[in-house]
Amino acid sequence: MKLRDILLALSLPVILFSCVPTRKFKASEAKYSALSSQYADLQSKLQDCQRTMRDSTEAYNRRSTVNEERVEGLKQNNSVLLNQLKDLSVITGSQAESIKKSLDNIGAKDAYIQDLQSAIARKDSLNMALVMNLKGAIGNLDDKDINIKVEKGVVYIDISDKLLFESGSYDVTARAKEVLGKVAKVLNNQPEIEFLVEGHTDSNPYRKGVLLDNWDLSVKRATAVTRILQNDYAIAPARITAAGRSEYIPVSGNDTPEGRAANRRTRIVILPQLDQFFKLLERK
Repeated sequence: MKLRDILLALSLPVILFSCVPTRKFKASEAKYSALSSQYADLQSKLQDCQRTMRDSTEAYNRRSTVNEERVEGLKQNNSVLLNQLKDLSVITGSQAESIKKSLDNIGAKDAYIQDLQSAIARKDSLNMALVMNLKGAIGNLDDKDINIKVEKGVVYIDISDKLLFESGSYDVTARAKEVLGKVAKVLNNQPEIEFLVEGHTDSNPYRKGVLLDNWDLSVKRATAVTRILQNDYAIAPARITAAGRSEYIPVSGNDTPEGRAANRRTRIVILPQLDQFFKLLERK
């Protein structure tokens, strides 16, 4: 290869690089820096969540061991005490056996309550992990437009209607599909979870076409979101319940434009797994 060709090959990347405008390069560099920072923040949140779940599991195991030892110690003490009372003829053999059964039942109920409390603690940890995953997937949207929270052990995702629908319509917007796709990604990673899609409106009377009132509008908006989750993002329809709540569960007053805007929302409710809870209740 001639020297001229070699020099041309070596200088080509420099020439190409110099063709890129400095402004675009700096913009790309700033975007990369922002994405790196966001990724590091999400990694830190994920590690905190994993640490919380690990600590909860370890604490549960320690409590279980302590409770088992406590119950066993109580049983031994009760047996010794009953034998002493029986030897002193304070109680008869049948009375001692009856008291022993009663004390065993008390110990079993105490252990049962401890199991329920531990189960609730585990559920709370899983709910927090789900919230962190949802917030990480959705990103930095305005809190007024989308809000993810846990109340009384239930995860709620509130999405403002201005993100989902045109005014007075139940047709889903292109931006709505983007937001719902991010939510669907997290829900698809938790296939055992069932959820409720609720439509909510403000108190302004509504009547248009076949829709008679806010009940109709809220139901149509809920089913519109449900169809997107099912048809576009392959969420099993058996996991979804669609419901309209009309104007009757407001989160703000309807006497201001801001309050009415807050009330016009779609809420996704992660339903508690009652079958697992009832299995705990069935234990004797």
